[in-house]
Amino acid sequence: MKLCLFGASSDHLASAYFEAVNLLGKEMGRRQIGLVFGGGATGLMGAACRGAAEYGGEIIGIAPRFFQQDGILFQNCSQMIFTDTMRERKQRMEDLSDGFAVVPGGIGTLEEFFEIFTLRQLGRHHKPIALLNVNGYFDKLVELLKHTVSEGFMSDQVLQLFGIFEEPGQLIDYLIENSED
Repeated sequence: MKLCLFGASSDHLASAYFEAVNLLGKEMGRRQIGLVFGGGATGLMGAACRGAAEYGGEIIGIAPRFFQQDGILFQNCSQMIFTDTMRERKQRMEDLSDGFAVVPGGIGTLEEFFEIFTLRQLGRHHKPIALLNVNGYFDKLVELLKHTVSEGFMSDQVLQLFGIFEEPGQLIDYLIENSED
């Protein structure tokens, strides 16, 4: 099984975020679950990779060629795949993954979440999606989505298309239990 991770590349975050996502990576490595991610060495992506690497986990980075600069990409990937565009990158990540783990992040992470969430809602894939809600990071997002339902912009059934968890092990259990394999 391979899980795609969407998350922050920033190193300027509270330590609780790094600790939680590093534990997620460690748990993936312990369980021999492959990590597919955007290739970054820093931020929460890097924290997950370092955790997975501690347990010899498979780490597949996928990055556009323009990210090939010193200090940008995680150097200890089992495999690094280069693409020409960000769109191609996301497609490769989706194709290689059996589920999606979304950890706190900025606009890029949110864009990746909303794209994969929309594709699931449209029936373009049936892979599970889970958010790691470190420090209540996604509480306001869930509140917004519930508001969107209450205003009639989407069905409440759409909220069942992802899980939200505070513990990395629970997130992984959910993704495993809901994968098509």
